Amino acid sequence: MEGGDWRNNIINQLQTRNKYQTAAFQDVITFQSRLFDNVNTLKNENLQLTLVNERIRFSSTDTLLSGAGGASSERVQALEQKILAQQEELTSLHRTRGESSQQIINLNAKVHDLEKQLQAKDIIISENNALIASLRAEIQMYGTNMVELEGLNTVLRDEHQALQIAFAAIEEKLRKAQDENRALVERLIKYKSKDADKMNEENEHFLKSSPTAFFINTFGRVSFGKKSDRVRRELEEAAREGGSRGSIGSAGSSADDKLMESMPFYATTLPSKVALRFDAHEGDVNAVKWSPTERIVATGGADRKVKLWDVSKMGTVECRGTLVGSNAAVMSVDFDSTGAYIVGASNDFASRVWTVADERLRHTLTGHSGKVMAAKFLGEPTVITGSHDRTLKIWDLRSKKCTETKFAGSSCNDLVTSDGAGSTIISGHYDKRIRFWDIRTEMSANHIVLQGKVTSLDLSRDSNYLLACVRDDTIQLIDLRMNTIVRSFSHEAFKVGCDFSRAAFGPGGRLLAVGAADGAAYVWNTHSGKLEATLKDHTAAVTAVSWHPQSGLLASVDRGKRAVVWGDM
Repeated sequence: MEGGDWRNNIINQLQTRNKYQTAAFQDVITFQSRLFDNVNTLKNENLQLTLVNERIRFSSTDTLLSGAGGASSERVQALEQKILAQQEELTSLHRTRGESSQQIINLNAKVHDLEKQLQAKDIIISENNALIASLRAEIQMYGTNMVELEGLNTVLRDEHQALQIAFAAIEEKLRKAQDENRALVERLIKYKSKDADKMNEENEHFLKSSPTAFFINTFGRVSFGKKSDRVRRELEEAAREGGSRGSIGSAGSSADDKLMESMPFYATTLPSKVALRFDAHEGDVNAVKWSPTERIVATGGADRKVKLWDVSKMGTVECRGTLVGSNAAVMSVDFDSTGAYIVGASNDFASRVWTVADERLRHTLTGHSGKVMAAKFLGEPTVITGSHDRTLKIWDLRSKKCTETKFAGSSCNDLVTSDGAGSTIISGHYDKRIRFWDIRTEMSANHIVLQGKVTSLDLSRDSNYLLACVRDDTIQLIDLRMNTIVRSFSHEAFKVGCDFSRAAFGPGGRLLAVGAADGAAYVWNTHSGKLEATLKDHTAAVTAVSWHPQSGLLASVDRGKRAVVWGDM
């Protein structure tokens, strides 16, 4: 049975192969078979004619020998002519056969080429089918994301409307309270005036009716005069009470500003050990920034969140709050000068401003058509943003709108302002240029060309030096007073890890730090150019670093969700 099975199997395979291989040549084979049949027929006819010719020849010979050759000579000639015609026809058929054989060879070669083309097209079709399947899956994923984003947008719109309604109600309540307060102050003034007039009348009546008590009443008049002055002062204070309310907040704010300006200038100590390490986000951590007033560090991640971490307690870290509202990865974070507000730039083409105390979303700045890579405060009411759409935008938070757009011509990756008034903006771009902008003009004032894409910028405390991290694995120190590069920092082991790697000056300007692709933070001395330390604790590329402005602590984050605080707590 087994022997019969494999024999039948081989026969079936041979029949299948024969059927597959002969199907393409069926027309040629049929044509060749027909030619072979014609050739065989002509061969038989030729053989018969040859036999007839031989018979006629023998018959002609016999007839000639017998003397009757004159009558059949014409018949012999006719037969010879017929034989010649048959031979010519046979030659023509041989020639046709050769041409048919060559045609068969050419057709076989053509069929072989067509089979190769068919196999190549089958491979292309398979690849295209796989690509179509992946694109369909991607379309489905984008459709799901779009539905989620539409739902989130609806929720945010509803929340915004609810907040607007609540704000209007609170504003109306405030207005009513102010009106009520004004009415009460007016009533108080009226009652105190009546009280003073009544007491004056009683005192005068007492003096007139009791002359013997003049001395006492004289003192009473004096004391009453003092009381009248006191009442008058109280009335004046009550009248000024409403106006003084508005100046308290500004006075407190100016006091806070003076306090910030009077804070001592700390020298930066070289961090040498890990104080804290923790997982900051669920994915890549793209940005880190210290609060200017507290030991709070803010991080922005690919999980669309900005998180605030309290590291004020010895050896512990506590999540102070999570700021939500972004619909894509957060690429940069920045505090205002008071630490009360924080702005985050996002890949969803928008930037958002939150208040730190209550973790509420206050402003959503939309208008860019590309990823927003950097957002910075320029004074309390102004924010500037830089985007992949090759523009910079200036936003007024009071009017909640974009007041100016700068067209840079290249994707912006980071920006700083060179003076306290925010009149000069410096931006770093992918076309290897650092551009200087005056907000009073539309075009950039000048620019500096570097050897690679600019991934980040940072400004020294005295605004005299600019730090630029460049994609050619160097850090450039630029003197803004001369607009020239005064020092370049590099090391054979240092490689910039990503296109948005952030470098930072130390508080005293003596040190600078930057993260690298090997998971280390490199610290250089800006005066000597010497590499002071290589801080290695991360297992993924370090994306950003930030120095605490007073304590000298250094925070670093990486693409593996880890955050590390270096220094002595």
